Amino acid sequence: MTSTSQDFNRKLIVTLLLSGTFIAILNQTLMITAIPPIMHEMNITPNTAQWLTTVFMLVNGIMIPISAFFIEKYTTRQLFMTAMGLFTLGTVIGALAPNFEVLLLARIIQSAGAGILLPLMQTVFLMIFPVNKRGAAMGLVGLVISFAPAIGPALSGWILINYSWRVLFIFILPIAILAIIVSYFKLVNVTDLKNPKVDVPSIIMSSFGFGGLLYGFTSAGNNGWGSIITIVTIGIGVISLTLFILRQLRMEKPMLEFRVFKYKVFAIATILGMIGFLGLIGLETLIPLYMQNMRGFTPMEAGLAILPGALVSGFMSPITGRIFDKVGAKWLSIIGLIIMTLSSLPFSFLSTNTSFTFIAVMFALRMFGFSMVMMPVTTAGLNQLPRRLIPHGAAMNNTMRQVSASIGTAILVTVMTTTALTAENSGTIPNPDIFGANIAFAIITGLSFLGIFMAFSITKTSPEEEVTENS
Repeated sequence: MTSTSQDFNRKLIVTLLLSGTFIAILNQTLMITAIPPIMHEMNITPNTAQWLTTVFMLVNGIMIPISAFFIEKYTTRQLFMTAMGLFTLGTVIGALAPNFEVLLLARIIQSAGAGILLPLMQTVFLMIFPVNKRGAAMGLVGLVISFAPAIGPALSGWILINYSWRVLFIFILPIAILAIIVSYFKLVNVTDLKNPKVDVPSIIMSSFGFGGLLYGFTSAGNNGWGSIITIVTIGIGVISLTLFILRQLRMEKPMLEFRVFKYKVFAIATILGMIGFLGLIGLETLIPLYMQNMRGFTPMEAGLAILPGALVSGFMSPITGRIFDKVGAKWLSIIGLIIMTLSSLPFSFLSTNTSFTFIAVMFALRMFGFSMVMMPVTTAGLNQLPRRLIPHGAAMNNTMRQVSASIGTAILVTVMTTTALTAENSGTIPNPDIFGANIAFAIITGLSFLGIFMAFSITKTSPEEEVTENS
């Protein structure tokens, strides 16, 4: 049963959901700058350490489609308290983690909670705001989502200079606990409750599919591509993912609706979103590794190099949204991808003399282009779908972005480490570590370049036209 407008305090619900989402997204980017010191303390390789970031996105990618089932099954308060409870539990375990395995478990628990919070927030906002105010409400969500990643790396850099990386977990605990307490007393249900059935085989197949691929590509960096562990885990991932997709196509009410890919513009938009988000998380992972491990910059400096770009993206997103309404996504995304490609290229030629300013300016330029791509192509893709498929399209788009960034970052770090090892063994290439990083950056550049040609296939389809065509 949905509450009436008199039954709930809209401002309180907005504040609770935004605060919960803020600390969840903030905690994802907080760990990027912390990877080098954690590597040193726990004596682990970059391939292993990057799991702290990629597993967060991977579990998010698995939880997003499952959360649709939870939202229809449980009340808003039950779900918010469960999600925040999981996030808080993971935060406590992370602060006390004695080794990398426990720390990774903490990140998995945290991300399970975060994976529920994000779609819950979007669904609830659409329920409690009238149609004519939804744009402003979702704009507020967009600003928070942009601001949290913007301050994450710089904030963690400052904390790491003055305190242990464990403080990254400790300082968000009071906010999470306060949100749980307030929701217990004040939060009411605003969603329509049904009694859906969860498809357990789909959850198992998707978990083994995405998890197997991520573990396999990470194993390639540590054990080599010919390792039995690498071959077996990638094989399990491919087989499980294939079975998962085939099962979804046979189901009347699938967990993830793969039929949305029959719509060409949506398929292209999703791929461009995957390329963009992979490039974003890949750069935000590789830049601190290069600056701290290969150049001796402090964590604070590595975070500050990323900060201007993140702020540019947050500032530009609402502006490009208004431009999109007038001109569509095609030329916005083409120009944005050209800027992304040209600003990514210099990262393929980093050296021992590359300055902090150069890194910060190039990353800011790339984020300027990024802001012209992500929201416009996502909206153009969803506008192409019939109304009944828009929720499925949104779930698919979010899932594919998270999973591509997770698995893609694992591949990039693997390429960096294996290339560096090969260069070191050859004895002819100076600074093999930097050479490995340059090759990984070159892959990001190549993907952005490929995206330019794909963007020419985007056609402008407004929601009004779409309704007419499918009515």
